[in-house]
Amino acid sequence: MNPFYITTPIYYVNDKPHIGHSYTTILGDVLSRYHRMMEEDTWFLTGTDEHGQKVQKAADEKGISPIQQCDETVVRYKELWTRLGIKNDDFIRTTQERHTKIVQKILQDLYDRDLIYKAEYNGHYCVPCERFFTEKDLVDGNLCPDCKRPTNTIVESNYFFRMSKYQEWLIDYIQTHPDFIKPAFRANETLGFLKKPLEDLCISRPKARLSWGIELPFDKDYVCYVWFDALINYISAIGYGTNEENFRKWWPECHHLIGKDILTTHTVYWPTMLKAIGIEPPKTILAHGWWLSGRDKMSKSAGNVVNPMDMSDKYGVDAFRYYLLAEMTLGQDSGFTEESFINRYNSDLANDLGNLANRAIKMTVRNFDSKIPKPAKFEELDMVLLNKANLTVKTMGNAIRSLQPDKGLAEVMNVVRATNRYMEQTAPWTLAKEGNLDRLATVLYTAIEVLRMVGGVLLPVMPDKMKDLLACIGVSDDCTFADLESGGNSTPGTPIKDIDALFPRIVVEKAEAAPAAEKPKKQEKSVKEKKPAPVIPEGCISIEDFFKTELRTAKVIAAEPVPNTEKLLKLQVQVGEEQRQIVAGIALFYKPEDLIGKLVVIVANLAPAKLRGIESNGMLLAASAGDSLKLVTVDAPDFPSGAKIG
Repeated sequence: MNPFYITTPIYYVNDKPHIGHSYTTILGDVLSRYHRMMEEDTWFLTGTDEHGQKVQKAADEKGISPIQQCDETVVRYKELWTRLGIKNDDFIRTTQERHTKIVQKILQDLYDRDLIYKAEYNGHYCVPCERFFTEKDLVDGNLCPDCKRPTNTIVESNYFFRMSKYQEWLIDYIQTHPDFIKPAFRANETLGFLKKPLEDLCISRPKARLSWGIELPFDKDYVCYVWFDALINYISAIGYGTNEENFRKWWPECHHLIGKDILTTHTVYWPTMLKAIGIEPPKTILAHGWWLSGRDKMSKSAGNVVNPMDMSDKYGVDAFRYYLLAEMTLGQDSGFTEESFINRYNSDLANDLGNLANRAIKMTVRNFDSKIPKPAKFEELDMVLLNKANLTVKTMGNAIRSLQPDKGLAEVMNVVRATNRYMEQTAPWTLAKEGNLDRLATVLYTAIEVLRMVGGVLLPVMPDKMKDLLACIGVSDDCTFADLESGGNSTPGTPIKDIDALFPRIVVEKAEAAPAAEKPKKQEKSVKEKKPAPVIPEGCISIEDFFKTELRTAKVIAAEPVPNTEKLLKLQVQVGEEQRQIVAGIALFYKPEDLIGKLVVIVANLAPAKLRGIESNGMLLAASAGDSLKLVTVDAPDFPSGAKIG
């Protein structure tokens, strides 16, 4: 069995952590816990990115040194990870000697082999993203294509890595390794980027402009570009160049978790760097979406960032962890509102799981002297439920291996709901009242056996709450997947403890009704008569009605057929900084591969709808005539997505 090595991005120390950092790290923690339950050797790495212009700028604004800025901020990350139940095996800082020495060793090796050379650079630099861009990359004249902020024009001598040398190799590698970039449409996005000639990568900054960084071993007047430095953490942390045995144990069985905004650096810069060094690429790079507030990305500048500890302190760490894992489909953007959090909490945790645990355990305590009863004869209804629960354990294992925990969690909650329906069908309270203890014993044993499997399979997501649940029914919290898949592990006669409410229902106080407004006094007739509303001819709409519809350009980045339909395609489209999923009835007129890269027009403010159970956020505009249909497109390849029409 292969080991499992999982990493998060290393986080900038220019500011405190937010929900994006928390989600990726909780995801890494949950996946690593699951793989340990599968009895696999597992290593979970996270850490901080401590060099570069943003860190130096943050330090300058506070009047402290860059290393002081790093030392002060890294504590916030470590404290938050502890409070969120993160159990990482290692925490790397790029200012540590174990990292800086390896970066310099790699730089010197590439320089000695003429894979790094010096040349003059003339281009545009984005300080927040710490990246150079060419003229054709910019949007609206001078704006960064990623963060949409103004760039600076820079002319200076720098060192370059011959990244362009590996373009054809990288294209071939992505096309022949379907698990390398996930989801698949992110691989298509990277391949789309690689359709243009790949330029060499500027990997240095002159000390005259930026002194905070790892010094180039072959030129003391320069420091290393922060992205070239930072990516190397994934191999320096596990012993590359210092502990070959440990390095070979974990690499290339590596799975990188990243946000979609750093896709290019991880799927273009990083594999070409590794190829030049002579190392295989990681097994998988999983790019997840953004957490949105409404339709906007959460960001400090927008002032709409959710503080993870505010939510955790208010509703509990385990509930927060569950919400993040269950709510986001990996690869897609997901909206975060306190209202949606409360709705899912009350539905999944309070009403379904909490209610099931409360009923099953309390009835067992009352009717069987606080011991798990010995079941009598199992009926078909009981066996169907137990088999469903056992299958769900296997389903969760498969979901974790395919990096789709949200799908596994959905199946677990389906079992919980099925067990609540089972309790309604079997009515154990009625069985107790009638004195039918044999049947009651079987029903309650069945419910507790489901709780054992559900509690175990949810341990990595909600470690504290599920530990409490399992303790109540006499089960150890160090169970493995093999333990959970072994049916009948709830031993009759095992003492159980009564349970407090695992997830007390959140009651939202209704706002007090506003006092009735006083009846307005009769006003004197105005001297100026009000103009009558214009008469709109039948079949026409007003200009106000027209402007209620928001039309925008959208770039198709992925397309696939909807199973079991002839007409529907599921599209992933880029609308400015936002990615959306749209289901469209165009399969009879367009093949999925013909749509990739098209700049289409969509109705952007259409309420979300579900087609064949798949959520669609928007509608494509198309013209039809007889049996023919054509999409409305913008015939300008360099025109930006997200542009407003009208």
